[in-house]
Amino acid sequence: MAALLSVPAAHADQQQHMAQKAAPAADAPAKKEKPKSHEEEKTDPTPGAHAPVVFTLRTGIAEGRMVYIGVGGDIDHKINPTLVVHEGETVQINLVNGEGAQHDVVVDQYAARSAIVNGKNASSTFSFVASKVGEFNYYCSIAGHRQAGMEGNIQVLPGNRAEMKSSGADITRDPADLPGPIGPRQAKTVRIDLETVEVKGQLDDNTTYTYWTFNGKVPGPFLRVRVGDTVELHLKNHKDSLMVHSVDFHGATGPGGAAAFTQTDPGDETVVTFKALIPGIYVYHCATPSVPTHITNGMYGLLLVEPEGGLPQVDREFYVMQGEVYTVKSFGTAGEQEMDYEKLINEKPEYFLFNGSVGSLTRSHPLYASVGETVRIYFGVGGPNFTSSFHVIGEIFDHVYSLGSVVSPPLIGVQTVSVPPGGATIVDFKLDRAGRYILVDHALSRLEHGLVGFLNVDGPKNDSIMHEGPAKQ
Repeated sequence: MAALLSVPAAHADQQQHMAQKAAPAADAPAKKEKPKSHEEEKTDPTPGAHAPVVFTLRTGIAEGRMVYIGVGGDIDHKINPTLVVHEGETVQINLVNGEGAQHDVVVDQYAARSAIVNGKNASSTFSFVASKVGEFNYYCSIAGHRQAGMEGNIQVLPGNRAEMKSSGADITRDPADLPGPIGPRQAKTVRIDLETVEVKGQLDDNTTYTYWTFNGKVPGPFLRVRVGDTVELHLKNHKDSLMVHSVDFHGATGPGGAAAFTQTDPGDETVVTFKALIPGIYVYHCATPSVPTHITNGMYGLLLVEPEGGLPQVDREFYVMQGEVYTVKSFGTAGEQEMDYEKLINEKPEYFLFNGSVGSLTRSHPLYASVGETVRIYFGVGGPNFTSSFHVIGEIFDHVYSLGSVVSPPLIGVQTVSVPPGGATIVDFKLDRAGRYILVDHALSRLEHGLVGFLNVDGPKNDSIMHEGPAKQ
């Protein structure tokens, strides 16, 4: 297992794009250091030693809400501004009390917080190293203030700010981007809006590809209804699209899973209504000929039909889908790549991907959780062709909802679960020890074609579960 663990880690380092350079001579000008990884930060004695990125937030009232207001720079006068930094940078946040009530700023994922500022013009400053890539909330922890509007986002981008080169859009769906549980409520009519968008996106660091998407990301949005709901689906095809698009819901009963009613020309909109009859986790995808072409280009997502009362509660939920991309040139070739139809119909992909791109769940949007938490992953395969043997290295699934059924009792204690193209599953497990856990398809050669993800778990390293060296007497 130790050898297996080293394979994806090495691959991920390779996907940091082999950017390690020889150390400069003693009299050479100093170069900015490569940002430290999540694991490297733990042992580096001088993390984030370069000049900090500074943001100033003033508390206030706007639009009838309690808010943070940006001061200076790109965030000036913005309400609850998004704070954008790069991996490895030191972030300094200055908090100024603008109206006199008690306030603070908390960033849970970094265990960072300001002091409470009490009284107008009182201030506090705190800092942390942005060692984790992704989007995180900052908020006021004073009772009721977060609910009253004092909440914003910190976006940590992968890679060195000075060396970032991107010629395509970020089409990767953040695995934490999904709506919360519905839970106990009566059935009702739910409107869902999808827009098909064709966009040049970042397939790899130096590689772009024209994706066809639902709502601009791969996979499409995670859709959530409950059994008995009436779903009113509005499908709009962006006016700049070149292709007709549609949607087939595996969780819908009727012609083409609604595809018969949603063949939508560029600039047009179609509407279809269906009943959510059976609980489960279901794939949806475009079903316009050539169907595999539309799917491989990114047109797939998941629909969860919750049972009455919802699923058992967990602490964190994530949304991950696997797909393939068939490019004319080989894996890793720089530049803009085109789809190869012959490779597609002969089932010879160049890329196997989680959430649409290389490094999507390692560099762009790794999963984060803490020891003691229960985690649920909604996992599906868009395909269009290959079955996944989904596995999390170093974990055992406590519960698996086999083939996506939530009305059958879940399987207990499962190592690896097979998910066919057009299929989905739900896996739950509790986190007992800190560390990095690696998401793979256990057809492990696919690691070399981009298929790997990280679940970074903060907290104590429970040596009674695993430790280096012989057993302790």
